[in-house]
Amino acid sequence: MGLLVMILGLVLFFGIHLVTTQRDLRARVVASTGEGGYKAGYGLISLLGLVLIVWGFADYRATGWIDVWTPPTAFKHITDALMLPAVILVAASYIRGRIYTKLKHPMLAGVKLWAAAHLLANGDLGSIILFGSFLAWAVFDRISLKHRADSGAPPIPVGGVGNDLIAVAVGIVAYLALAFVFHPVVIGVPVIGV
Repeated sequence: MGLLVMILGLVLFFGIHLVTTQRDLRARVVASTGEGGYKAGYGLISLLGLVLIVWGFADYRATGWIDVWTPPTAFKHITDALMLPAVILVAASYIRGRIYTKLKHPMLAGVKLWAAAHLLANGDLGSIILFGSFLAWAVFDRISLKHRADSGAPPIPVGGVGNDLIAVAVGIVAYLALAFVFHPVVIGVPVIGV
């Protein structure tokens, strides 16, 4: 049951995100609902999808685990190492500096790195579907950005190296919080030193 709920959540989450990539469709929805209505609907559907993903994955992990392959222990350490730059890239998408200028879409690069790293460390069906979906989405979205006239990103000013240093510092703090608090407490899986 949990796997199906998670898949439904993924369909909702990525389905509404697909609207963003289809600029004409997005424009028609905004025209009929207004910018505020579009954003409210987008936010609610995204949140509902995320809740279903988390709930479904947790239920799957507790009751319906399906092993596909067993990753070597070294892959878990590689995942630990890859997560630091992934989190820094996500921070750099909001604290824009040279990292942002060089990559253009550090959020998508961070999501791709996060998803690929988690695919290395997890060999069960639910994880493959979950992280594979996010990896596929990030690749698709990056490709779609090359064909859009606008980036779709909020207009955040771009700074210099100082912003990069701040993004790295924020990324390190977020990484430590994720590794030592969020992952072991919320996910129930210790990260560092396993």
